Amino acid sequence: MKNFSSRKAARLKGYDYSIPGAYFITICVKGRKKLLAKIVGDDAHIVPQNQLSYYGLVCDKYINNINIKYENVMVDKYVIMPNHIHLIVSLHGTMKASSPTKHIETIVRSFKTLVTKEIGTSIWQRSYHDHIIRGEKDYQEIWKYVDTNVLQWESDRFYNSETEH
Repeated sequence: MKNFSSRKAARLKGYDYSIPGAYFITICVKGRKKLLAKIVGDDAHIVPQNQLSYYGLVCDKYINNINIKYENVMVDKYVIMPNHIHLIVSLHGTMKASSPTKHIETIVRSFKTLVTKEIGTSIWQRSYHDHIIRGEKDYQEIWKYVDTNVLQWESDRFYNSETEH
């Protein structure tokens, strides 16, 4: 039996996730099932692209809603992959959150909840991965990673040929 009490803490201990800055967020589908998109055009003449499923379109709708719903929050860049989503989220100015150290968590939880309500079932893995972007070089490297993620799908760490929906 797995010992869940030894699970690694997902957030950086003591860090205030409501302070202005940029964050790289990855949200995964349970079991890495390819529910959000399909990568198409992988031959020598067509550049690979992601074709969103119904679930992916719902995710796209609520990602774009983040910029409207939250004052001083901007999704700078994102990509919806077959079984995960990458976002670069920037917080600007003073954040208004019920728990001052949990603003990014609030945004992710709200996004997952809205998608779940619209599609009628939860497709999400527990928690999410975050990286606090530390400077312009880090930001540019992550931007490039998000921008080229579709091109690198089969070598992506979340790729799993066994998880077709």
